[in-house]
Amino acid sequence: MTRKLRWGVIGSASIAVHSVIPGIKASETGEMTAIASRGIAKAEETAAKLGIPKAYGSYEEILADPDIDAIYVPLPNHLHMEWSIRAMEAGKHVLCEKPIAMNAEEAQRMADAAAKNGVHLAEAFMYRHHPRYDEIAAIVASGEIGDIRGIHSTFTFNNAGDAKNVRYRREWGGGSLYDVGCYPISVARMLLGAEPEAATVHALISPEHDNVDMMASGILEFPNSVALTFDCGMWAAFRNTLEITGTDGRIEVPSAFIGDGTYYVFTKDGKREVKQPELNQYALQADAFARNAWGERDVRFSPADAVANMKVIDACLESAYSRKRVLV
Repeated sequence: MTRKLRWGVIGSASIAVHSVIPGIKASETGEMTAIASRGIAKAEETAAKLGIPKAYGSYEEILADPDIDAIYVPLPNHLHMEWSIRAMEAGKHVLCEKPIAMNAEEAQRMADAAAKNGVHLAEAFMYRHHPRYDEIAAIVASGEIGDIRGIHSTFTFNNAGDAKNVRYRREWGGGSLYDVGCYPISVARMLLGAEPEAATVHALISPEHDNVDMMASGILEFPNSVALTFDCGMWAAFRNTLEITGTDGRIEVPSAFIGDGTYYVFTKDGKREVKQPELNQYALQADAFARNAWGERDVRFSPADAVANMKVIDACLESAYSRKRVLV
């Protein structure tokens, strides 16, 4: 392939430096062109470390670069809408880190900006591009595990000692529901092909972490009496799991979002292990994004999907802080 999507990155967040930028460089379609930071020294340091040709000392400069086709936005959550819209108004396609915005209203404004400017906007849920999820969806559709009765998913880690982390600034979109709860929510919506009707969430609200939700456990009520039960946290041992329970079997994914791609299918005939070759989910995400931006592939995960996911997160946050069941 000779055609390349030329990428610029706003900010040098850990997810960008350690995962997304290496993924773009490993992709078939992507080419890293520039990185911007709030100061030129940081931008030049990161560019040199990662082999990026251009460095800019302001976000405005990178958006003005005509050699850039797409912008990746890994900024703190409260800056997602502003800089994504500014990038789209500059004619750039935008891959925005999850969660796409602070709330569904902001996400809708971003979706409207994409449509107005004729550019592609996507939320950075890299796991969705791993082929195992197409396989799992096919197993569910085949009826091998029967009718789905419930989904359970977790995503937790312990970073509570890093008191200055942006995840612990409530007004910046901190908290576990924003940071990792969005994954179980999105995977249940994707697998069920439906939207939840109500959310009930109980959370550990930590005064020493600016009153963000450091741990949250919840239930989402989907149509046909199916529920997602989940927990997410930033002050708990690491896990990222998925279990789909049917009337005749179940599917277990021990590393549902990051890590090994292996999963297990349990039926009346026994246990089946399904191994996947080692794949870079971030490279797969970059390739899907490029082909969507070029119009070579139908968009599977549209801005409308991101808006819908934010509506659920909004309901979960409202439930956690009010301690009430909330309609989505």
